[in-house]
Parts: sequence; C-alpha cells; structure tokens
Amino acid sequence: MPEPTALLFCPPLAPVRLTRELPLVLGRSRDCGLTIRREDASRRHAEVRYRDGRFVVRDLGSTNGTFVNGVAATEETPLAAGDQIEIGSAHITFCLVQGGGLEALAQEPIEESTVLFDRAAAREIVKGDFAEIPPFAVLQMLEMGRKSGLLTVDAEAGPMRLWLGDGQPVHAEAGGETGFDAALVVVGLERGAFRFETQVDPPSFSIETSCTEILLEATRRLDEAGS
Repeated sequence: MPEPTALLFCPPLAPVRLTRELPLVLGRSRDCGLTIRREDASRRHAEVRYRDGRFVVRDLGSTNGTFVNGVAATEETPLAAGDQIEIGSAHITFCLVQGGGLEALAQEPIEESTVLFDRAAAREIVKGDFAEIPPFAVLQMLEMGRKSGLLTVDAEAGPMRLWLGDGQPVHAEAGGETGFDAALVVVGLERGAFRFETQVDPPSFSIETSCTEILLEATRRLDEAGS
C-alpha cells in the first residue's frame, strides 16, 4: 500500500499538502507555506517537517508558543492523525489520508484504482471516521472535488445527513435541525463514522450558501467559545 498523504487543514483556508523532502513553515508572513492571518501568530511561528519516519512540529521561537492537543510543544513533537496544532487562536488539524481512499474525494474524476471505494452501477462510496479526519476536512475535499451525493454520519446523538451538489451543501438534517443549522452541527462533530455516497438526491433544498461560508461560521463560533 502506498504511503498516506499528509495534509494540514485550517478552515476556511484550502488544505496544504506536506512533503517528506521540504519543511513547511506556519505563520503570519505571506512567505509561509501556511499563512495564518491572526495577530497572535508570529511571522514565522512553527514548522512541520518529516524526520525519522514521521512528521514532527517544532516552534520557531514564537511569541505565544506552539501547542499540540493543548500541550506546549517546547521541543520537536511527533504528530499523529487527528492531532490539533494550536498557533495563537488558530487550530490546524494534521491528517494522514490513504492515497486510494479519502484523498480521491478531492480529485475529479475519481481515479479508477481505489482502496476504500466500492463501485456499483457507477456509484462511488467512501467511508471513514471523524476521529481521524475531521468533518471540515472531508467537506473541503468534497468541495474541491465538486462531488454530489449524501454524507451520512453515525454520531452519538444519532444519524446525521448532509447532501451536496457540485461540492456545495444543499440540504442537511442533524440533531433535530435542518438546513444551515444542521450543517453546522455536522461540522462541529468530533467523532462519528461517516459514509459518502454519490448519486443520492436530496429530499429538499434548504441551504443556499457555500461550504466555505459554513466553515467560516463554524470557525467563528469555535473562536467565541474559546474566548
């Protein structure tokens, strides 16, 4: 099986792909590989690089420090799938995506050679868990790949559903809510097994906004909760 692809997600920014050859600098400067436009981020705040068979993050002498899952990264810190890198008020998620599975969500069309996809009557299905790749990352890849279909989540609060058309949300049902509020419930999940299936039409159209706008609102609420 090929090596998984390493990605950093900091919505509403587009996901950034990590390479094993070159380090990626995170910070406020436009010259950074991932530019974080937050006043509490230093110009060159931290870097992620590949070392000894895994990706690690280290602080670059920033003013406010770098944290991984709430713990200060005072020295080079290994990263695991789903880890949260905190740079100021920004939360960046580190994900490992198998090349034949979830990563194909961001490709158009999906490659014929896949691992997690089942094909029946040209219907494409991918499965995963939000504990390993968060919902906003899945939505960003669906948006990039301009996918249409149904995202179903088996969460502790019960089943949740989000329909997309051409990569944009068109209807959602979650936690007793529908429409935009239901989509926010899905984006806010920390755990839950998910399944995305193409060629599933929505029962109605209750959302007239983009994935980016939903991610912006979810990020705003997260910032307010942490302030």
